[in-house]
Amino acid sequence: MVIVGTADNRSDIAIVEKPRTFELRHRLRAGHEFRAVYDTRVTVRDDVLLVYGRLNDLGIPRLGLSVSRKVGVAVVRNRWKRLIREAFRLRIAHELPTGVDLVVIPRAPRPPEFDAIAASLARLAGDLCRKLERRGRGDAGASRR
Repeated sequence: MVIVGTADNRSDIAIVEKPRTFELRHRLRAGHEFRAVYDTRVTVRDDVLLVYGRLNDLGIPRLGLSVSRKVGVAVVRNRWKRLIREAFRLRIAHELPTGVDLVVIPRAPRPPEFDAIAASLARLAGDLCRKLERRGRGDAGASRR
């Protein structure tokens, strides 16, 4: 947050919020990172999303997207990716478990409303974290924020 204006004249003060971005540290980028998540073979799903997951030692959630051509043409695939990234970005701080890598795959034939994607991602990420902890890998630091 940046405050623009002078302290003398309160009417000139404007608060400009720093734009939030999908930071590199929150992304799965390399093929070996995706492979490690897939090799863990822990998944959860609903009508909207399929989520693969794996605990990490970083203390932050990371997102990878896998949107195949089966989902639709490029415009549809890109819309899915934008909606999932935005849902992840907005929920990093308070709804997603920490210390988990997620690979998200869309399941619906066309993108639903943003709220449905965001709710699905938050719910499935929590379910996935509990499933990983039950498998005996709870010592890697995946906890709710």
